[in-house]
Amino acid sequence: MSTVAVTRLGRTKKQKAPFEPGLIPAPGELLVWRDSQHFDRWQDLPCTLCGQPTPMRSHSGEPVHKACAEGWITAHPVEARRGRFASDLAPKPRSKSQGDHA
Repeated sequence: MSTVAVTRLGRTKKQKAPFEPGLIPAPGELLVWRDSQHFDRWQDLPCTLCGQPTPMRSHSGEPVHKACAEGWITAHPVEARRGRFASDLAPKPRSKSQGDHA
């Protein structure tokens, strides 16, 4: 579901549906952040975990380096189950012939 917004010049612009998190990786595994919504090309903000500037954002919009989030999941496995940091939802294959190939 997408919504339509009107820009200053009266043009319409489609907005993306809410950003839904997927699975939480096991401690020591990598997050899958392929969606472009994880990257803010306009502003670097301090990472909530290390304090260094980052253009990366979690699903909730929290500024955080992907490596910092992975380290936090490893250091806090029980708390990580609450879903502070999660991978993207697995994209649906576009057709039967376009899946993962070995």
